[in-house]
Amino acid sequence: MGAENRFRCYLVTKTDDGQFRGEVTERNSDELPAGEVLVRVAYSSLNYKDALSATGHPGVTRKFPHVPGIDAAGAVAESRSPDWRPGDEVIVTGYDLGQNTWGGYGEYIRVPAAWVVRKPPGLTLRESMILGTAGFTAGLSMWAIREHGVAPDTGEMVVTGASGGVGSIAVALLAKAGYRVVASTGKASAHPLLSRLGAGRIVGRDEVDDASAKPLLPERWSGAIDTVGGRTLATIVRSLQRDGAVAACGLVGGVELPLTVYPFILRGAQLIGVDSAECPHDRRAAVWQKLAEEWKFDALEALATEVTLDTLAPQIEKILHGQTTGRVLVSMT
Repeated sequence: MGAENRFRCYLVTKTDDGQFRGEVTERNSDELPAGEVLVRVAYSSLNYKDALSATGHPGVTRKFPHVPGIDAAGAVAESRSPDWRPGDEVIVTGYDLGQNTWGGYGEYIRVPAAWVVRKPPGLTLRESMILGTAGFTAGLSMWAIREHGVAPDTGEMVVTGASGGVGSIAVALLAKAGYRVVASTGKASAHPLLSRLGAGRIVGRDEVDDASAKPLLPERWSGAIDTVGGRTLATIVRSLQRDGAVAACGLVGGVELPLTVYPFILRGAQLIGVDSAECPHDRRAAVWQKLAEEWKFDALEALATEVTLDTLAPQIEKILHGQTTGRVLVSMT
């Protein structure tokens, strides 16, 4: 790591009065956790989970001081694993990175070799982090939808929370694959971007939020990628066409799911849970390959707002208050 053995990072500390404070500082490499692979980070990204970690949410991070960042892309600096050599360009997302293991908001990470994925040639390090966990989750969701037989010609596909990181990339991936995409969002300012990403129609949140107790609603959607959860997810399940499927990957709208079994036993509805953090390595690598090749879309750069460690803090506040659109890319250069 160099003679001085120090690196810059965004460090979150817990103060004596129980508050949490983030600052850009330098730390010693011997403070990094154990692991076989040391990576020189080029880019990270900002996700909602990172903002929770940076503000001390105990469901995400319990040990402080801490460096958040559930995503990282860069080059291997040192390796004790035969699978990785110095100079290899790699991606690390999920597992415990950025939660209780120091993460991507530092110039270096040290992780187990099993967490590391080789960057596909079709993506640059920058592009891989515009995607990040959000893009990987959207890719896993589309993989699940296709695996369950929902084809592009079966009807409209709705994406909820479409202005967010996962939602906006899901819109682009589905449109690239030929689906008729309906984007649901409460942000009028995001409409031009969603149209550019391929949304055929844009609807408000109220169109996918039915508060009635009806066990079934009129059939509307061939499938869905839902980033919201709660009543929105329940509304979509009740609105699926026969043999439709929804990939559920978010919970910003709540964790309760007010449903009966009727959509499942009368229409054959399929509810698929998507877990990106502990996804098996083989599928993880396969989805990244798809994102680099046939699923890669032209408007990727349009999603990115680039910041550095020094300008990261205001973006953390914005994402906590639902004020971001697309993706926030964190550059270490």
